[in-house]
Amino acid sequence: MGTHPGPRLSLDLSKYEKLDAVQVGHLRHYHNLVSQMDGEWHHMGTQEPMQEFLDAYRYQLAIMAYGVGAAHYHRTPALRSTYKILLRRLIHKMLRREVWAYWFTTSLSGNRTDPGRTQLRTPWADPVVKENIMYSGHLLMMTSLYGMLFDDDEFEKGESLSFVWDPLFFGLGPETFCYDNRSLQEAIIREMERNGWIGVCCEPNLVFVVCNQFPIIAMRYNDARDGTDVSERVLEKYKAAWDEKGMVDSSGLYVDWYFLRQDRTLAPRNIGWTAWANAYMNTWNSETVRSLYDSQSYGFITTIDGEVQLHEEKIALEYRKLVDTENANKNDAAVLARARANAAVLPPSFPFSKPTFGYVVQWLSELGKQEELDGLLKYADKHLQPTWENGGLFYPRNDDRTNDAGEWTHMDPFSGNAAIGYARLNVPDGQKKMWDNPRKRGHAATQPWIDGIELGQGIDCLRGVWDSEESALVLTMKTWDGRIVTATPVATNLPAGEWTVFVNGELVQQETLDKGGDLRAEVRVGREEVDVVFKRVVAD
Repeated sequence: MGTHPGPRLSLDLSKYEKLDAVQVGHLRHYHNLVSQMDGEWHHMGTQEPMQEFLDAYRYQLAIMAYGVGAAHYHRTPALRSTYKILLRRLIHKMLRREVWAYWFTTSLSGNRTDPGRTQLRTPWADPVVKENIMYSGHLLMMTSLYGMLFDDDEFEKGESLSFVWDPLFFGLGPETFCYDNRSLQEAIIREMERNGWIGVCCEPNLVFVVCNQFPIIAMRYNDARDGTDVSERVLEKYKAAWDEKGMVDSSGLYVDWYFLRQDRTLAPRNIGWTAWANAYMNTWNSETVRSLYDSQSYGFITTIDGEVQLHEEKIALEYRKLVDTENANKNDAAVLARARANAAVLPPSFPFSKPTFGYVVQWLSELGKQEELDGLLKYADKHLQPTWENGGLFYPRNDDRTNDAGEWTHMDPFSGNAAIGYARLNVPDGQKKMWDNPRKRGHAATQPWIDGIELGQGIDCLRGVWDSEESALVLTMKTWDGRIVTATPVATNLPAGEWTVFVNGELVQQETLDKGGDLRAEVRVGREEVDVVFKRVVAD
């Protein structure tokens, strides 16, 4: 190995996508949150104090994980270590007792979720054995995504997912509930079967459409690794069950939920769960999802005088009522003004606000509704206090639903920490493309990757691509705070041959790998972007 000054890199790097500063900022914020000491949840506090509502830790962690997966798979697919370490930390946090301990009291049930119930159930602490798909489904998808993306069986090994229930001042000693990814999947499928394939309950007695999308996607990823067809068989029964019950309400929205014991559905009032379901149901049901967009979105999303806005539930429902009864324009300033005036005198429908903004931008991102997505992100950047902290970008919590003019002001930690970042990191049909082409077992051995770089080093990576036609592995880095650090990227799994390393276009290393393998480069990284290219010398 040595330094070989001389020829410059002839490869045009501009043809390789580069993450922009905002996308990098969201990834850095994800890293900042999960790098906190265990037990610290700065910026992640929620409206409801017992982790039972929709902005709870589990939902924030899950959507950050899906954002990491989308960024890796679609945008920087050769950047292995950075994303693997980040996703691994998100899973670690997901297994913390603060995230799942709510289930013990929730398992008692009650008459809010099970109308007519007069006696509480005997509680149980195991958070995944039955019901609670709002936790178990996300945990399954997070760990299945990890296995699929990185060809790593860590969470497929016995007892790799363990829950220790050991409250300090009650109980008869610690209990440990042990699972792995596949036994967790089996537990979920047993619950689906027990419920007639309509899905697994979130809260006791309630089956939500959205929460059951995540385990179905996870099954698809596991099928790709195992050579099975579990997801197809489950989907066949799942679709038949919902065809019987009726998933789509007369409003065009998906029903809010299905009451299991009462065998009836609840009509929807908000776009939130429909939008979130669509963002992931687009995987296996894309034709339906796309065909319903116009009927589902109007009134909740408007484009008036060139400005895209999202509207709070009461305003949106008044808007839809005016459009439906008066055949008014679906994007009319006068209709909006009347809807806001009508809604102003109505009481709040629920004490907590759904993270609707985050649900909607995920949906728009997946469907490639770029005008609407860009409009809402522009609105967020103008009105919802974008904040940079330690190189990370987020939108801080604000519990106020609207201002005096009726304009959207609400920001929750689900949207501000996780979902807006996801929407920027995802690509059109991002979930569908991963569904259609999941990585199979053994994939990691089929191409070179970049290892040795992680966010904890203070380094942000803007590019990470393997170009097989050019025999080039391309990496672009910078530090988030301008510090100068020495990075040691490792090009792994290189085929045999003569390899060169270029830094900012200049040849700095050359080495022959007789049997293939790894090649390391030592690079100084600071405020300015540094391009590192590992390129195989191809004979003319």
